[in-house]
Amino acid sequence: MGKEPYGISSDFLNKVVDELSKATELGSQIGIVVGGGNIFRGVSGAAKGMNRAAADQMGMLATVLNGLALQDALLKKGVEARVLSAIEIGRMVEPFVRARAIKHLEKGRIVIFVAGTGNPFFTTDTAATLRALEIEADILFKATRVDGVYDKDPYENPDAQRIPKITYKEVLEKGLRVMDAAAISLAMDAKLPIMVFNMMKEGNIVKALSGHDLGSLIVAE
Repeated sequence: MGKEPYGISSDFLNKVVDELSKATELGSQIGIVVGGGNIFRGVSGAAKGMNRAAADQMGMLATVLNGLALQDALLKKGVEARVLSAIEIGRMVEPFVRARAIKHLEKGRIVIFVAGTGNPFFTTDTAATLRALEIEADILFKATRVDGVYDKDPYENPDAQRIPKITYKEVLEKGLRVMDAAAISLAMDAKLPIMVFNMMKEGNIVKALSGHDLGSLIVAE
């Protein structure tokens, strides 16, 4: 969405694609899980009286729109990318199959995972953790608008302090809302490290994949 009030900002999309293009040159195998909140957010739809399951299904479709937009921008940049969906959509995208996703990654293609887990009541965070585990990722990056995990909401509390390193257990016990509890619990069981960083800052995607110390790291100990 970038600085736009709704939808897809071509300027911001191209900035992200420029960074992803540089990131592929590092030799990283990259899988991306996209949300759909810039178009439709299931939770907000349910809050307005819509059936939650129906609202979440609409949210899944919104992620497909974002995935296709991202794929198109990557292909125009000369970066091979494939969109894999948790729900069947015929000829538009490929269905998610674990072996297929891994094969694309091994061939140097960026894999874009859409439609969440394919089920209502599960967030994009949970979908990202699930896909990371399925493709045996080394680390899960939570690319967001804040610089990492804070002890309280930085938007509402000017004195909020960033926590450079924190355990899964501490995130859950302190009720820190960096990711939902299901996603954190899933990562904790598999000891999948999570790095939370600000993707709005130019160069941060490449820095994150290069192993720079930025944002916050969520680990077992």
